[in-house]
Amino acid sequence: MMSDLLAPLDLAFWNIESADHPMHLGALGVFSAHSPTAGAHAADLLAARAAAVPGLRMRIRDVWRPLDLRRPLADALRRPLGFGGATREPDPYFDPLNHVRLHAPATDFHAQAGRLMQRPLGRNRPPWEAHVLPGEDGVSFAVLFKFHHALADGLRALTLAAAVLDPMDWPAPRPRPAEPERGLLPDVRRLPGMVRGALSDVGRALDIGACVARSTLTIRSTPALTAEPTGTRRTAGVVVDIDDVHLVRKAVGGTVNDVLIAVVAGALRRWLDERGDGSKGVTPRALIPVSRRRPRTAHPQGNRLSGYLMELPVDEPYPLRRLAAVRAAMDRNKDAGPNRGAGAVALLADHVPALGHRLGGPLVGQAARLWFDILVTSVPLPGVGLRLGGHPLEAVYPFAPLARGQSLAIAISTYRGRVHYGLVADAKAVPDLNRLARAVSEEVETLITVCAP
Repeated sequence: MMSDLLAPLDLAFWNIESADHPMHLGALGVFSAHSPTAGAHAADLLAARAAAVPGLRMRIRDVWRPLDLRRPLADALRRPLGFGGATREPDPYFDPLNHVRLHAPATDFHAQAGRLMQRPLGRNRPPWEAHVLPGEDGVSFAVLFKFHHALADGLRALTLAAAVLDPMDWPAPRPRPAEPERGLLPDVRRLPGMVRGALSDVGRALDIGACVARSTLTIRSTPALTAEPTGTRRTAGVVVDIDDVHLVRKAVGGTVNDVLIAVVAGALRRWLDERGDGSKGVTPRALIPVSRRRPRTAHPQGNRLSGYLMELPVDEPYPLRRLAAVRAAMDRNKDAGPNRGAGAVALLADHVPALGHRLGGPLVGQAARLWFDILVTSVPLPGVGLRLGGHPLEAVYPFAPLARGQSLAIAISTYRGRVHYGLVADAKAVPDLNRLARAVSEEVETLITVCAP
């Protein structure tokens, strides 16, 4: 295994992390068990299989190195290395037993997952963990996977987790074309195209920066979603039948994702009203990440993310109008594309030198609350059933990182005909997260009622 430099966005995630705001993704998988010892057997399997997965042996190490003059000019401008970068490289002391942990039997998987999600991953070893939680009922167990965002985005995390589950037939990855040999200096015949590409990238960066600046001037969200950080975490999960989502989509149009986001807006409205905060005039700004990764690539390392920014119509009292507002906002975002607008701010990471990421990381982390109020992201999952030690995966709840100054993040995955909402919140700012989870289910029921023929 060879080392490789972190892409700019990976480097940004590595440097904005703090003890109170760990930048790891999570997924809580719940398996049915054939025996009370199934959890212990699962932990043994995970440790044994992890040792054979190259991506799980990779640690992140800070490096100080000059620019690589052999890189083409346009590529160097997009992916500046400079001093203060970091590499992803094999850990010579890798021990899977330091990453796979078997816990005591649990009565509430989410209660345990919340406490584990608030703990940062070790930065001096491969940044991932798998926590096996046996169920006290003896007929189920759960596995909480944690992957640092600098090691993997959602699709890469899925690939790594699937590598330690039971073997199954996956589509063959598409090979990545070999890069031609490069001389010390770029080919002068390519310079005009390189310059045009560099100027285009600079113009796009300025456009995105201007949109970000304008977006921070609008009315802010409810304090319930933007609180002072405490470093604590709480998680909750909701399962929705995908057929119910399709029923609503077919009745009013739009996409499945439009419906799922509208459900979030309606649930927030219910939750705010019931807890006494009120939803009048509340239109929190949601960041909707968009993957720029090509599926089935042979080398899916590095984050490839952009995003859409939209105001959730929490203050709209009528469910179908909320859905129409979400649909219209998403259509505008799609028409503009994922490479422009304030939601594409992640692309600016490509234009910041490595040393800038190191020195400016803490400031960027603090600025997230000025840019968006809540993260609502979709995490892809395979349509086939997954197993661990022969035990079927029954449910999987994705968890997103919680940015500084934000109290709530929501991730959504569809698995085997059911939609799973994974909610992560600051435990002290949102002690009633389970009530918000119930509001998600209630909002789906309301939409079915108003859409039923």
